[in-house]
Amino acid sequence: MLDYKHTQLKKDDLLEIYKGMDLGRKIDERMWLLNRAGKIPFVISCQGQEATQVGTAYALKKGDITAPYYRDLALVTYLGITPLETMYSVFGKRDDISSGGKQMPSHFSKKEIGIMSQGSSVATQLLHAIGAALTFKMDQKQQVALSTLGEGSSNQGDFHEGLNFVGVHKLPFICIIENNQYAISVSKDLQYGAEKLSDRAKGYGMFGITVDGNDPIAVYQAVTEARERALNGEGGTLIEAMCTRLTPHSSDDDDRYRDEAIKQADKESDCNKRFKKYLLDHHIADATWFDEIEQSHKTIVNEATKRAEQAPYPEVRETYTYVYEEGGPFNA
Repeated sequence: MLDYKHTQLKKDDLLEIYKGMDLGRKIDERMWLLNRAGKIPFVISCQGQEATQVGTAYALKKGDITAPYYRDLALVTYLGITPLETMYSVFGKRDDISSGGKQMPSHFSKKEIGIMSQGSSVATQLLHAIGAALTFKMDQKQQVALSTLGEGSSNQGDFHEGLNFVGVHKLPFICIIENNQYAISVSKDLQYGAEKLSDRAKGYGMFGITVDGNDPIAVYQAVTEARERALNGEGGTLIEAMCTRLTPHSSDDDDRYRDEAIKQADKESDCNKRFKKYLLDHHIADATWFDEIEQSHKTIVNEATKRAEQAPYPEVRETYTYVYEEGGPFNA
């Protein structure tokens, strides 16, 4: 793990990062239990990718724009989507901030904290964020746009066209590939021939780097440096963060395509456990602190679950709310 003393991070920063990682994990684990109990229809998990997501979020500043992908629960939670708002979404309740209970979960958006509305087609979020980056450059603003995606989505045309545009115009844009090595059931060996996906950056005229996505300090440092380059007019950065997917692709996926030995190795490299050990070994926190934080997060998630479960569903008359403008075609 990268030595935090070689970065701008202090001990208190490391504790905040762990708290973000643990809260993301606690929400995610609860969602799986709710799904298996038949209370919510679908889960797509961030488990194993919290280090990349919170390390990324910690490096961003107020005013930056993000266009995340569907697996970014820990990232959006740290940025400011609350556990209750997430639970409204997964239960499909009326107070869901992303769609009013009309969209499937993991379509994150929250305007006041700069999270752009998300489409369902993979990789399209890059184009949205790149558009924001173009406005930042045209208006000479000291802001960056960041988008994330999985390595499978990096083979889509949107990815190549978008990053080519970033390279041509030297836009203040950061792209993070959260490479968990499986595009649903297809391993990386059958997805792409490159040794490193960050090597693609050279062809776009961008800076590229591959980092240990299980190390939040390394991810934080990479994003911090990318942000500085962007604001200095040096253009975009492509970061490949090598992560671990601890769950099936989604709650609808039977992941017997992964060998049991691989699954066990993945569990042993769990970024949350690894970072917790780092903090203990370096005497940054003790066991009592971890117990208190983790119990506090369980209480938060319990309360959010209870409130969301009791909240009302959308009414039939709200079917077209946020879908068509008032007075639209179905108002006759």
